[in-house]
Amino acid sequence: MKVAVIGAGVIGITTAYELAVQGHQVSVFERNGAAAEEGSFSGAGVASMGYTGPWAKPGMVKHVLSHLWQNDTPLRITNPSLADWRWLWQWRKACDSHTFTRNRESMLRLAEYSSRRMHTLTDTLNLEHERSSGFMVLLRSERESRLMQASLQILRDAGLSFKTLSAEEARGIEPALNPETGLAQAIHFPDDDVGNCRQFTLLLKNEAETLGVKFHFNASVQPLSVAQPKTIRLKQQDLGEKFDAVVVCAGLGSAELVRPLGLRIPLAAIHGYTISAAVREPLDAPRSGVMDEQYKVAISRHGHRVRVSGGSEIGGDTTRHHAASIQTLYRVLDNWFPGAARTQDSVQLWKGSRPMMPDGPPIIGASGISGVWLNLGHGASGWALACGSARVVSDSINGKSPEIDLQGLGLERLHLKR
Repeated sequence: MKVAVIGAGVIGITTAYELAVQGHQVSVFERNGAAAEEGSFSGAGVASMGYTGPWAKPGMVKHVLSHLWQNDTPLRITNPSLADWRWLWQWRKACDSHTFTRNRESMLRLAEYSSRRMHTLTDTLNLEHERSSGFMVLLRSERESRLMQASLQILRDAGLSFKTLSAEEARGIEPALNPETGLAQAIHFPDDDVGNCRQFTLLLKNEAETLGVKFHFNASVQPLSVAQPKTIRLKQQDLGEKFDAVVVCAGLGSAELVRPLGLRIPLAAIHGYTISAAVREPLDAPRSGVMDEQYKVAISRHGHRVRVSGGSEIGGDTTRHHAASIQTLYRVLDNWFPGAARTQDSVQLWKGSRPMMPDGPPIIGASGISGVWLNLGHGASGWALACGSARVVSDSINGKSPEIDLQGLGLERLHLKR
C-alpha cells in the first residue's frame, strides 16, 4: 500500500520504519526542516516501563493545588485558553483510583512491548546512540512513598522488576547522590533505559530511507477533508496526493488535522524545559537517570553531558520562558548532584511541548474513518511508547492482529460522536 505518515518525530519515524519493513510505500510529511525538531529534540531520555503512567492519578490534584502558587510548582498555568480549562477538568475527573488503575495497566502493557521492540531495533540495526541502563525514582518524604503505593501494586501484579531501596542502598547505585539531601526511599527499575531520543530517531530515519521511505520537510499538511480523507494537501487549493492510508503522528497538530473528520481529540500542550550541560566531574554526575518525585524533575546522564528536564506548563507557548521553572531545574540538580555539571557556561536551554491526553494513555489505531489511522497523544512518555505504538499501528494497517491487547488505547474510550 501507499501510506502517508504525518509527522517526523520519534512517533512518526518509528511508524514509517515499521510500515516500510512490512513492504509498504511510505511518504513522511513534516512541517519542520528536519526530523525530531520538536518534542523529540531534547527530552530527559527516560524510557521507563516502571514510571510510564497517567499524570492523572489519585492525590495529584491536591498535590498540584498545594504547590500552585509556589515557584517550584510541578504545574504552572499561564494564560490558559478555554480548551486548556476543559482539558484540566477532564484531567481532574480521570484522577479517581478506578480510572487511574485501568489507564496505568494499559500504558504499562504498551511500555513493556515498546521496550522489547526498542531493544530489538537497537541491537539488530546497530543503532549506536547514547544510552544507559537503570532508572531510579527519589522520594523525599513518607507522603510521597504512600502516594506511590497504588502504582507499585500495579507493577507487582504485572510482574515488573523493581526494588524498593533505603537511602543508603540508593546511594550505592548512584554514589554521587548528595548525602545532605533528605531521601526517605527510592524505587529502582534496573531494566529501564535512559537514552538519546533524538539520536535514535535520526538513526532510524536513515534506516527508513534505505528501505525507500521518502521524506518531505517544510511540508505543512492541510487538515484532512471529509470528502477525501486519504488525500494529502500542502495548500488549501492543492489537488493533493492520494494515498491508500494516512497515519496521523503530528503531535499537538494532530487534533487540528482530524477535526474536519468529526474527531474532537482533547490534546493539550504540556510545555516542559530541559537544560543540558557538560559533565564537570564524572564521579559527581549520575550514572544513569533519576526522577525527583516531588518536583517531577528528571536528571539523566547522556555521554559527557548531564540533562535536567521538568517544569510542566499549561498555556503560553514555547517561545516564552518562565524563570522560576528554569531555576527549579538548577535547584533540583544542585540538591542531588552538586557540582556535577558545568552550569556556568555553554548550557543548552530548550522548551518543548508534550501533546498529552487528559487521562494519560495515547490514542493508537483506527480512527473510524476508512484509511485514516492515529498514533498520537503520548505526552511525556513518547520515547518510552514510540516503538511499541508504531508496531501496533503498522500491524493493524497490514491486517495483522497486534501482539498486545489494545484495550484502553484506542479512540473508543473517548466516546466520540461524529
